[in-house]
Amino acid sequence: MKLTWARAACSHPALSGVSRALFGELFAELASAWEAARQSALREARGGERRRAEGAGRKPKLVFLDRLLVTLVHLRHQLPHVVLAELFEVDRSTVSAAIRQVRPLLAARGFAVPDRPGLRLKTLEDVFAYAEAEGVELRLDGAETQVRRPQADRPGRRAFVSGKRKQNTIKTTTFSDGQGRLLLSGLVRPGRMHDQTAVRTEGIAEQFRTRTGVKAKVDSGYLGLAKEFPGQVSAPPKKPKDEACDGDKHAWRETRRRQSSARICVEHTNAELRQWAPLRRFTGRRDTYAETHLAIASLVSDRSAQRATHRRTSTELVLVRDTAR
Repeated sequence: MKLTWARAACSHPALSGVSRALFGELFAELASAWEAARQSALREARGGERRRAEGAGRKPKLVFLDRLLVTLVHLRHQLPHVVLAELFEVDRSTVSAAIRQVRPLLAARGFAVPDRPGLRLKTLEDVFAYAEAEGVELRLDGAETQVRRPQADRPGRRAFVSGKRKQNTIKTTTFSDGQGRLLLSGLVRPGRMHDQTAVRTEGIAEQFRTRTGVKAKVDSGYLGLAKEFPGQVSAPPKKPKDEACDGDKHAWRETRRRQSSARICVEHTNAELRQWAPLRRFTGRRDTYAETHLAIASLVSDRSAQRATHRRTSTELVLVRDTAR
């Protein structure tokens, strides 16, 4: 009775973070991959093929349905493993093992594409190829997540100290389309690395150089990228000097307003990611953050891809009446 109650409670969208329809799709998609990985691990442990009939031997304490549930609830609310173990009446180590098994399967799914059921983007090259083929203008933005402070005297400890937030963080880069639908989120790097440096190390600049038809809107953190690709990357204009005339200041404010209005959708995408507790403040081991981020982002992309495509209203100024005489 308690196990039935735990399944019913954890499958609720408020706890799992996904709809029941999407949960059913995830179960059908990942069950065979999990079973194949399990059989491979058992084969390696015993050093060869099984000698007993299939179905013999000890059964797993948690079936795949329960393992998927505890992983989703943990990703959504970052609940301690011991709490989930109490709900499903198993040992904490069983829950930890279940999350370690299912999380990489979610991370490897890729990102859903709007209006293209079955197609998923998994790499930076996939995103730029999709944007060029479909004529999608990308939106780029960086995001920071606070992580645990490294131990004293550990090499590379300062690499995680963000110059902006003055905290130990991990940075990621988010790509969305003009309607804020997530296309890719990841490219994990330490918090001390500047966005412009990440452009070089992650290969974003190289993709713009290769895919000359791709356009993007960025914030002031990518001014160097906009200077290198002026016909492809649009960034906010520089603020005029104090002695500039009122006309120049007004033009700067209006241009900045249009730019902000066009790229605010990627800020909303980052906010949608932060609805999941681990992406607000990650309390796990830093070496598992990249996998956790990809797993959550793939689930968010499934929901955002379902939003219907609609025409964006223009941000251009329109005269109320004709002033020509």
